[in-house]
Amino acid sequence: MITDAETNFVYFSELLSLKPEYRKFHEDLCLLLKKNNIAHDYLSETRDIWCRDYMPVQVRMDKYIGFSYDPDYLRGKEWEKLRTYSDHVYEPMIQQTIKSDIVLDGGNVIKGKNKVILTDKVLAENRRNYSPGRLFGKLQELFEVDTIILIPWDKSEIYGHADGMIRFIDDDQVLINGYFKMYGKKFRDGFFGALESHHLGFTELTFDVPHPDEKLNWGYINYLQMDKLLIVPQFDIQEDDQAVAQIKKTFPAYTVKGQIETINSRDVIQHGGVLNCASWNIIQ
Repeated sequence: MITDAETNFVYFSELLSLKPEYRKFHEDLCLLLKKNNIAHDYLSETRDIWCRDYMPVQVRMDKYIGFSYDPDYLRGKEWEKLRTYSDHVYEPMIQQTIKSDIVLDGGNVIKGKNKVILTDKVLAENRRNYSPGRLFGKLQELFEVDTIILIPWDKSEIYGHADGMIRFIDDDQVLINGYFKMYGKKFRDGFFGALESHHLGFTELTFDVPHPDEKLNWGYINYLQMDKLLIVPQFDIQEDDQAVAQIKKTFPAYTVKGQIETINSRDVIQHGGVLNCASWNIIQ
């Protein structure tokens, strides 16, 4: 499995460059990419900026998996205008995409070299067509990994995505949002039990400020990670400096090379996501 830390090219929805509400963010992002010699391009035929969700997952240089983009939060006529038809976006670009009938958003796919983490929403989304055992087997085959790890869906987040919860540091260590320790016992047992049963060590993002802003500080873990750059979102809140310091400590190889940057992402997070959500990074 190709991990984020191996990628060298990043795409964004063209809406990120066209919509006035994202203008400052987009300008700052382009400057960071240029400064760090990261090539980028834009995706047409998109209806929102969250391209991670509807674009295929790159498994090898020549293998992409296009999952069924049929999220429950975009069903109904009132949401039709926001639903991107993913094959319209990627088919002209990527001829070698393998199409799967499994319903899965890209934001729910956390990629390790030989492991993939998903929230258990994937079970509910596919219960009509796949038993849990068959679903696990098919995902292992498609992703070419030995291990599929399910963590509980954080029901305070309607999308059921894992990329606001957890990211791989390496194949044996993950970074998590530390406030999960304050959740109820059932969630904690499911979440930390999954990490323990798969022998994953974890580092927590925690904040020591008088009034934590939990509407925004979840978003630090939704950074954009590539081979030679890791961009950490900032939100003009007290937690900003602490988040960057912890991420620099977690990823020393990026830190010593000066490859960790920050960007004010307040204009983006208010629409429901941050950097990982709004990007699609691959190896070219």
